[in-house]
Amino acid sequence: MDPIALKAEFPILHQDVNGHPLVYLDNAATTQKPRVVLEAIRKYYEWDNANVHRGVHTLGSRATDAYEGAREKAARFLNSASTREIVFTRGTTASLNLVASGYARQTLREGDEIVISPAEHHSNLIPWQQAAKATGATLKYLPLQEDGSISLADFESTVTERTKIVAVAYVSNVLGTINPVAEMAKIAHKSGAILVVDGAQSTPHMKIDVRALDVDFYAFSGHKMCGPTGIGVLYGKAQLLERMEPVEFGGEMIDFVELYGSTWKELPWKFEGGTPIIAGAVGLGAAIDFLEQVGLPQIEAHEKKLAAYAIERLSAIEGLTIYGPKQERAGLVTFNLGDVHAHDVATVLDTEGIAVRAGHHCCQPLMRWLQVSSTARASMYLYNTEQDVDRLADALVKTKEFFGHE
Repeated sequence: MDPIALKAEFPILHQDVNGHPLVYLDNAATTQKPRVVLEAIRKYYEWDNANVHRGVHTLGSRATDAYEGAREKAARFLNSASTREIVFTRGTTASLNLVASGYARQTLREGDEIVISPAEHHSNLIPWQQAAKATGATLKYLPLQEDGSISLADFESTVTERTKIVAVAYVSNVLGTINPVAEMAKIAHKSGAILVVDGAQSTPHMKIDVRALDVDFYAFSGHKMCGPTGIGVLYGKAQLLERMEPVEFGGEMIDFVELYGSTWKELPWKFEGGTPIIAGAVGLGAAIDFLEQVGLPQIEAHEKKLAAYAIERLSAIEGLTIYGPKQERAGLVTFNLGDVHAHDVATVLDTEGIAVRAGHHCCQPLMRWLQVSSTARASMYLYNTEQDVDRLADALVKTKEFFGHE
């Protein structure tokens, strides 16, 4: 895999920011879009724009084919058993909320347990808080190891026969931890629970096989994997999706409507009320094609190599603290530079043309566990290089000097 050649496919990356060539290291927040994705969206709007599943005219047929073709690509990408198990949503947050509202609130009872970790993104925490409040279920937290990882021994002792739902991120957006979700699924199922996986930070970076993992629900976003914003996927085992109630009602998701009652379409369309995100699905399909052409195993290996190099370079900076496991981590590095606030670090880096994320990363409970208010995060993707990491390390040294730290 040649990251320099791949970078040439991303128009936005070829610009100067504050007088310096852009180094984009905020990929965990959103990734940039290659020309093939931009072109697919442009072509849809210029040639195929019409509503789907309704008109019998040519444009309507082409739009429907493109929309459902993207669903087929997503099903193949995840190795799901059927396109019936692929629901288009606005993104990971919407997908997780759909499970919490459409499944959890319908099945949980007082005394049931929902098990999550304190390292979860707010999108995989607040929906379960609300489901627990609505049903009388108990929210139960997994303990974290010193480096923020979850041990299977702790997982097994936390999940009980009262546990009905376990919800975890495959990859932490702060710590880079890669959770053993296949083993977690076995333990959860042994206790009669289902496993819901936040795949926002895993799907763009490694090959995902939902059947091999045996997860029950899996959510991801298009914009974190070279696709457009506003489109995502909820994968769910068909038998579980059948039990779920829709949470949005109206056109397109109905079968028959009477004056005092209605019935719903079959999977997956009963969850896709209204005009769907057609152009977003087209762009997501193009992004899937692009990533499969590059190769997910190659992307994962490249990012892990970059993360290891970044840890080596940044660890040499005196006073810099890196959070998360040192080994077996995803391609991101979260850190603080002495007593300099993360927002100040990010601001100075921006003057050098380097884009990183700073703040609590929508993980306030984890920040409190780390005993910090915020951190800076550099997250890599397929178009980043060791030279980008060198630029980051050199700029962090300048940042130290700027704030008077020798």
